[in-house]
Amino acid sequence: MTAKFDELIIPGLYDSGPDHWQTRWLEARPNALKVELGSWEGPAPEPWIVRLDRAIARRRNPVFLIGHSLGCLAVAWWAQQASADRINKIRGALLVAPPDVDRPDAHPLVRPFAPAPRNALPFPSILVASRTDPYAAYPRLADLASAWGSELVDAGDAGHINAESGLDDWPDGLALLDRLRFGDISRAAAYRRPRLPARRVARITPPTRSRRA
Repeated sequence: MTAKFDELIIPGLYDSGPDHWQTRWLEARPNALKVELGSWEGPAPEPWIVRLDRAIARRRNPVFLIGHSLGCLAVAWWAQQASADRINKIRGALLVAPPDVDRPDAHPLVRPFAPAPRNALPFPSILVASRTDPYAAYPRLADLASAWGSELVDAGDAGHINAESGLDDWPDGLALLDRLRFGDISRAAAYRRPRLPARRVARITPPTRSRRA
């Protein structure tokens, strides 16, 4: 019997439009649900982290996280502060084109998510980076993948890996998601995931700065 699981789609700034691969996956994959983070045009870390946490809490099945752009930073901040019972639900994360929130010319709306977390993610993950992403230099994303313990996948000349990249359903991304599902990721990058004891989380603390799931 095939194990049941849920795929939580986590968009970035301005949400993912109708031609975005995240939206196409949401429409085509029966286990996919979108996390409504809200405030798409003026995001703030604390409400995004809290809403992601609540979306994960509602899932009874094991969960795969699928983040794009600023949604990746929401995942990384959430993972630093989530309770063990929430973390134990996560089977893996596909993190696509996170922006460099730390660079001096970062978009003003993503700066509240700086500094980017540097702790290793407590679950297997793949970080997909483009050589021509206008929001993050490839070496910076390679460094971030190393810090997070993520396998780094070079997407080549793919822009911000969004609707403008012309990916349609992005079959290469689906293949990466399948690799996460079946545990076929780089041994060097794979997180050897312990079974954490259940405990209650105190509260979510964001970075210090002045179909729905």
